[in-house]
Amino acid sequence: MSHDVLVKDAVATPVVENETEEQILARVRTNARRARLRTWGLRALLVALWLGAWELTATVWIDPFFYSKPSLIWARLVEWFTEGTQFGSIWLQIYTTVQEAVLGFAIGTVAGVVLGVLLGRSRYWAEVLAPFIKALNAVPRIVLASLFIIWFGLGLSSKVATVVVLVFFAVFFNAFTGAREVDGNVINNARILGASRRQVLVSIVLPSATTWILSSLHTAFGFALIGAVVGEYAGASKGLGLLISNAQGTFDSAGIYAGMIIITVIALIAEWGIGMAENRLLKWRPSQANSNHGI
Repeated sequence: MSHDVLVKDAVATPVVENETEEQILARVRTNARRARLRTWGLRALLVALWLGAWELTATVWIDPFFYSKPSLIWARLVEWFTEGTQFGSIWLQIYTTVQEAVLGFAIGTVAGVVLGVLLGRSRYWAEVLAPFIKALNAVPRIVLASLFIIWFGLGLSSKVATVVVLVFFAVFFNAFTGAREVDGNVINNARILGASRRQVLVSIVLPSATTWILSSLHTAFGFALIGAVVGEYAGASKGLGLLISNAQGTFDSAGIYAGMIIITVIALIAEWGIGMAENRLLKWRPSQANSNHGI
């Protein structure tokens, strides 16, 4: 190979500069931002296609009286948020349902965690109480909601009781499993070093079960909203469940969808808050960002 050819190849070959740490971080952030924009853009496109197909189908082929359509649902939401509902301000209905869900969620979560962890560490009492817990979990929740209305009336108490029952079992079984999954060698080593039962429970069992417990909270708050709506559906003077029940009684399909949308938005906001709390409490957990697993 001649000297001139080598010189031409050297000139044609681009010189690669070493990237600084700041440049690498900036490139990573830019790629992540573009990926998020593509993801949200695809989501928006799917929603637009779905709503457009629904609107067209309900206008041309199917009866909107039974199936409604996005324009009618939007009109109902605008009416509720500007003029109010038959039972007062829409914000009062939202506040009532959220209050019932949050109170029941807090009580059910605490009870589920405490009983789940204690029974998870006590095989004897777990065996004694297992049939009763399974029997209570098998009782249809709508039946309990009806009983609670008879016992506690149409007010807040009956709805909170319904929520507690739904949330308790969702949290209890996860807390129970988390307490059972604690490494026995770690507990034995702690006892050899002189740790008391209380110290083992607080310092080892609870932190080890935290992942299980926090995972259950995502599902539990959805159950809390379901419990509140079911309780209001069975009998109430205000709340989103009452709006949906009234819409059903008047064949207002747009009102049913509107109530569902409001409940969904509340659930998504709660999911975001629980996710933020989980990330703060589980900073020690290895990141799953690079996992290849799907949904």
